[in-house]
Amino acid sequence: MTWTPQWVDAELADRRAAGLLRCPPVARSLPGGRVEVDGRTLLDFAGNDYLGLSHHPEVVAAARSAESVGSGASALVRRSDAQDELERTLAEFEAAEAALVFPTGYAANAGTVAALVGEGDAVFCDRENHSCIVDGCRLSRARFRVYRRADLDRLARDLSDHADAPRRLIATDGVFSMDGTAAPLADLHDLCRRFDATLLVDEAHATGVLGRTGRGSCEAAGLPEDRVVRTGTLSKAVGCQGGFATGSAALIEYLRNAARTQMFSTALATPVASAAAAAVRLIASGAVRWDEGLVEPLREAAARHNRGRWPDSRGPIVPIRGGKSLGVFTVLKWSRELREAGFLVPAIRYPTVPRGTPRLRVSVSAAHSEADVELLAEAVRALK
Repeated sequence: MTWTPQWVDAELADRRAAGLLRCPPVARSLPGGRVEVDGRTLLDFAGNDYLGLSHHPEVVAAARSAESVGSGASALVRRSDAQDELERTLAEFEAAEAALVFPTGYAANAGTVAALVGEGDAVFCDRENHSCIVDGCRLSRARFRVYRRADLDRLARDLSDHADAPRRLIATDGVFSMDGTAAPLADLHDLCRRFDATLLVDEAHATGVLGRTGRGSCEAAGLPEDRVVRTGTLSKAVGCQGGFATGSAALIEYLRNAARTQMFSTALATPVASAAAAAVRLIASGAVRWDEGLVEPLREAAARHNRGRWPDSRGPIVPIRGGKSLGVFTVLKWSRELREAGFLVPAIRYPTVPRGTPRLRVSVSAAHSEADVELLAEAVRALK
């Protein structure tokens, strides 16, 4: 029998008793916002394929055209022509001088944050940032302060208290992944100007969705380019895999030589890089667009469970949180009931969200029809 540390069984039992043990279903992604689970075809509201590009014929054809399935080496040793093309395509789309591709969005944030600040510096992190930003802050060994975006006066005091730090970095999601709410980017940028800081914005849930040309939350907020570093992912609206950072040519050259998660990881596989470049070109051309009106019926249904308060979300993410008394096991029951009704909707629990804030997280895709969304809205209204 394979050996297991003695404490593992107890840890698993504790998680099971608290409703925190994850048993994700084995799913086969299908076109049209569908997924197959246990032989059943369900409407997929659990994924992040916001524009439905993972099944787009041009994206799939680009992946199939690749001459090899791997990348061959770390990107620090050599870059494939497909990765070079992807970086140039991203830079053009983002209206930046250069871009750097990472193997995952997690690696993009963790590596970029840890490269921008270090020991003796100061980093300020929104309480609800994705864990990849949080982990980057910790890895940096900079002085680490957490702020709440509802109390930016406190953030201003913290920035002032750390005026002696050689570098100061404010790191934030552009759109927060579990609520779909937007960061107060204009206010954060003002603080960066006041206190000589840099603002890092993760566009993971905004690229391809927000902004006049789909560049994300910074474009939607009309944010100036100065003092801003943008990161993003290729696994959400782009429909592929990987992460990226954009900025000046000098900044990207620095990150290429300082971001450890990029330097010491095998580079993005050639088929994935080719597919991602094709997807970014589709977004840039305007051939695919996000329709904000698609989610309105679902937001109305969610408001019934949120004590009449509409979710303050942007884009495809709609949280269903209920009242303060909503428990983990109720959320799990809701998720099961929705699956029985033909919808895959995940129950989100600690540590993905803070303790005491479980919720359903609905992700709508442009691949869904209005009828699909209305069907889910009706099922949500029926939850008790």
